[in-house]
Amino acid sequence: MSIISREKALTGPEGLIAAGFAAPEEAEVLGKVAARYSVAVPAGVAALIERRDDALGRQFLPDAAELEILPHERADPIGDDAHEAVKGLIHRYPDRALLKLTSVCPVYCRFCFRRERVGAGTEGMLDAHALDAAFAYLAANREIWELIVTGGDPLAVSPRRLAEISARLKRLDHIKILRFHSRVPALAPERVTDELIAALRASAKTVYVALHANHPRELTQEARAAIARLVDSGIVVVSQTVLLRGVNDNVETLAALMRAFVENRIKPYYLHHADLAPGTSHLRVSLEEGRELVRALLGRLSGLCQPVFVVDIPGGHGKAPAGPDYWRREGEGWRVEDWRGKSHAYADPAAPAGRKSRAP
Repeated sequence: MSIISREKALTGPEGLIAAGFAAPEEAEVLGKVAARYSVAVPAGVAALIERRDDALGRQFLPDAAELEILPHERADPIGDDAHEAVKGLIHRYPDRALLKLTSVCPVYCRFCFRRERVGAGTEGMLDAHALDAAFAYLAANREIWELIVTGGDPLAVSPRRLAEISARLKRLDHIKILRFHSRVPALAPERVTDELIAALRASAKTVYVALHANHPRELTQEARAAIARLVDSGIVVVSQTVLLRGVNDNVETLAALMRAFVENRIKPYYLHHADLAPGTSHLRVSLEEGRELVRALLGRLSGLCQPVFVVDIPGGHGKAPAGPDYWRREGEGWRVEDWRGKSHAYADPAAPAGRKSRAP
């Protein structure tokens, strides 16, 4: 285990070396990484890292490989900029919008798709003027049914500020769903207090928390207790996971993670193909490998444990399901593959002439 003090976070090469996660001769190159992409590993997270190259070390400890930028990698890989209606508010899909409330996180993931825009040197919380503009846009666009609050990590914001946001949202009656995307319940579970939960629920809307976790070891007893507090309060928790090389790129780890989610009353939601963020190629799993892993999960796990494998199309064109194909046309019918890869005929005759569809 790490020898890092539990009172101090790792934020640069010196701390990494002192904790035994880097050699002194690596100070210069790791300093270059930290100068470009923020580093912050809270003491509690550092204590979970057994080795620099283990499933947690690869997620949170900087690596010289991050300085290698491939031609197809992008500073804005999912195209937030193309759909920014006003500062900090993304309106990509008709019925939902995304509010980037803060650019600060309690821990900075080495594969983050917003890694060029979060962390040290950023503005932090959206200022009052930007928030006013965002709420004016939300009020004027009544087709928005769901607001996703993200960042950075929105649960890194104080409960007082979150309560203020919830109070303003309460007045927007067309927004029915409020969803917070966060690492906090797993990696900073001490922040999930009664005060925080009250702030999340103060909008009187249906509240979801999308918990980002990539490996079963992130779901410590403290994390499970924090998740239970959320769920017991009436907040629905769903999962988000990024498929990562050396972290969860095998069926055993993914199966254990998805089962752990369900055991803790978290519905598996998205399994993301890693975005084309700069300096992340050493962590990306190929799309073909991802599709095969998803196929393997289908035959091994309950339907409750099945995430949707998705790719964010570069340029801001949204998500596309990326799971394997099981069906193909054969004459007037179909061939379908089961989870073992065996092929079967499936008849799908047309409706009798004159029968009308029941669709409205």
